[in-house]
Amino acid sequence: MIGDKKILYSGMQATGNLTLGNYLGALNNWIKLSEEYECFYGVMDLHSLTVRQNPAEFRKRARMLYTLYIAAGLDPKKNCIYFQSHVSAHAEMAWLLNCFTYMGELSRMTQFKDKSAKHADNINAGLFTYPVLMAADILLYQADVVPVGIDQLQHLEITRDIAERFNNIYGDVFTIPEGYVGKTGAKIMSLQDPTKKMSKSDENINASIYLLDDPDTIIRKFKRAVTDSGSEICYREDKPGICNLIDIYSATSGKNRDEITREFDGKGYGEFKLAVGESVVDILKPLQARMKELQADKAYIDSIIKENAEKASYTSMKTLRKVQKKLGLTERIR
Repeated sequence: MIGDKKILYSGMQATGNLTLGNYLGALNNWIKLSEEYECFYGVMDLHSLTVRQNPAEFRKRARMLYTLYIAAGLDPKKNCIYFQSHVSAHAEMAWLLNCFTYMGELSRMTQFKDKSAKHADNINAGLFTYPVLMAADILLYQADVVPVGIDQLQHLEITRDIAERFNNIYGDVFTIPEGYVGKTGAKIMSLQDPTKKMSKSDENINASIYLLDDPDTIIRKFKRAVTDSGSEICYREDKPGICNLIDIYSATSGKNRDEITREFDGKGYGEFKLAVGESVVDILKPLQARMKELQADKAYIDSIIKENAEKASYTSMKTLRKVQKKLGLTERIR
């Protein structure tokens, strides 16, 4: 806890382009949370290395993600927004926590199994110990709460297990983090397969709306969105395509499902898709305009990166030094 505020920790990997799903499901929520919590938001570039990256492209995407955090409305003076690789304590703490994590625990991680199947030619040790680095990310900042999706729930559980194991041996060193269970953001599904979440790694570019897509591209993607049999615009389990479009329209317009179904009663899918597309264009306009301003001001972004990295380093090093002392490591001579 810093002052009267509890600490919240989260981050996104520096791969792919952020989608409307990332914005409505997470990023938009972060902005609201920054009023209630002391927030640390990372660009998780070390985590991204479990998959081979094109260096120039990777560097560009990481900076773009950092800038998008700010363009979306995260105030870098109120929130600590930083690159994971700029804070050496993450890698150091991950090694120390590796020594308190069991092979059996890591081998049960569903994400390791899934990613191993996807990248069978590159099943590296980093992929296996990924949850330990994630534990280091969270525990370094003594986070009280961590917003997590279903796919990351296992990682938060192992973080708690590692922290409790360490505390049981050495005393109350780590805050035991809780999953954030407040109001969740909208769950946005793929425009081409509404049974799957919208993903920044989807190979079908028409399946996802990217935050920097131009208006014509957004409208075109919605016109091509998969819908269901029949022509009624209603929220029913057997109409996943229309349900997804209703959810997107609701999240971007502020109207509830009943209002939307009444508004489009008797109207066709084509008219509805166009309205959803226009609503998304409207909500992304300010973000895209701010993004252009920020990208043109390299000096400002550089200063924010430096300032926030220093803040993250200062906070994380306090925890790292405490852990090193508990473990009996020789103190550094300063």
